[in-house]
Amino acid sequence: MSELLELGKNACDAKYVLQKLTTEEKNKALQTAANDLCERQEEILAANVLDLENGKNNGMNPGLLDRLKLTGERIEQIAEGLRQVEALPDCIGETMEHFERPNGLKIDKVRVPLGVIGIIYEARPNVTADAFGLCFKTGNAVILKGGSDAIHSNIAIVKVLQDALEACSMPRTAVQLIEDTDRAVTAQFMKMKEYVDVLIPRGGAGLIRSVVENSTIPVIETGTGNCHVYVDKDADVDMAVKILMNAKTQRIGVCNACESLVVHRAVRDKFLPKMAEALKAPGRSCRTAFPLQKKITVRSIWIIFCLSRLWTEWKRPLPMSTVTIRSIPNVS
Repeated sequence: MSELLELGKNACDAKYVLQKLTTEEKNKALQTAANDLCERQEEILAANVLDLENGKNNGMNPGLLDRLKLTGERIEQIAEGLRQVEALPDCIGETMEHFERPNGLKIDKVRVPLGVIGIIYEARPNVTADAFGLCFKTGNAVILKGGSDAIHSNIAIVKVLQDALEACSMPRTAVQLIEDTDRAVTAQFMKMKEYVDVLIPRGGAGLIRSVVENSTIPVIETGTGNCHVYVDKDADVDMAVKILMNAKTQRIGVCNACESLVVHRAVRDKFLPKMAEALKAPGRSCRTAFPLQKKITVRSIWIIFCLSRLWTEWKRPLPMSTVTIRSIPNVS
């Protein structure tokens, strides 16, 4: 607990420095951080190898391993994300609203930093840099609690970010990582309302629910999603199959991978056999709300006919290798 308190005190000290930074100072630090991530990618990749090895030894599924994996190209993309944040307008200090009371009192509503932001997230190393960039640009200090599966990667990334801040004469403690992977530490973190002004969970429904139910810190509750692909009656069937394959199988571990397929009834019999052939691979599965087996010989695709359960699953995220299928008469 003493280490958590030290992180909290350091973040509180840093937030007052960050609140006074000019846009130019913030942008310079973001640019430095982006460049350093690229220049020091070898040490980040070496740390990531340790996480990947641990994940494989622990039986992590391929989708989660892909989510965890870093490459030179992916680090370049992370750096590009920081450069995009750098290019955004600085909203801090912006007057959102101005009005004058009948007694002559003039009132301005002005955007200001929140202070210290805590972010709890799953094993996604890219989130470490993304969270820093967005918090820093808006003048906030951030304390990060990433998933234990990515601990070595997160430590390496945060070190690069802290070194970049120090090179720009800014407090290293503007971004800090909770390195203890004990779940009890996460529970303690959620009670640090004396130091943390707002807590943001980024991940699945279970993580979000846990934070909302257990935190004594105000929580910005993010939503869970279910990504759909819709094939209309006038669609080019071959193109639709390619779109589905790209949306579902290019990287099954990302947040915007397709989870549900909606097919217009008029094109169903033409589209679904081609779709099944394209999806035919071990470990992939489809869930349907109609008798698909009468139309398609499936072989290695696992098809579950779960009429009663499907509708509860329709709106929630699914296992990475699964896609639900629904046929409709029209979009209305």
